[in-house]
Amino acid sequence: MFEQLRASLRNLLDNASPADRRAALTDLKQALVHARMGVDDLRTGVAKARERTAAAQEELETIRRRKRLAEQIGDAETVAVADRFEKLQAERVDVLTRKQDAQERELALAEHEVAEMSADFRRAVAGVGSGGPVGGGDPERAAAAEVDALLGDDDASDRERRAATRAQRDADADARLAELKRRMGK
Repeated sequence: MFEQLRASLRNLLDNASPADRRAALTDLKQALVHARMGVDDLRTGVAKARERTAAAQEELETIRRRKRLAEQIGDAETVAVADRFEKLQAERVDVLTRKQDAQERELALAEHEVAEMSADFRRAVAGVGSGGPVGGGDPERAAAAEVDALLGDDDASDRERRAATRAQRDADADARLAELKRRMGK
């Protein structure tokens, strides 16, 4: 997913001046923040897929239970209808399960790529650092701490911004719904 970006960054870091390297690192930091946001969105999608699959599975169990009850009382018409719905719902559960599996694999892949990008970024920062190691320690460890602090701040502000945007959209939707209800006289 991010391989082309990482390859471009490596090429730039290997063949660029220090100023160009710092600009590339800034770009990579932004890409990393966006990638982490994308992973968060994938996690949300996986959670929703799990909920849909569980709900569909519950519905299938309800259909099967009703079918058994209809069989017990000898209601052939209800059994036939339940049988048809059972087949359709079983197909739906199968499709949702496969979709959930695909989303989980995509999430795992994205998490792995983001972890690799983070490691690349830490190594690049350690190699381009503006001074000696912080506190006389390992330069890579100092760079990693600096990166984590930077990314953590951006991550938090991005989450806050997304939450505010979501709250604004929800408020707008509620206002439109209230207006529609008012127009319809409810």
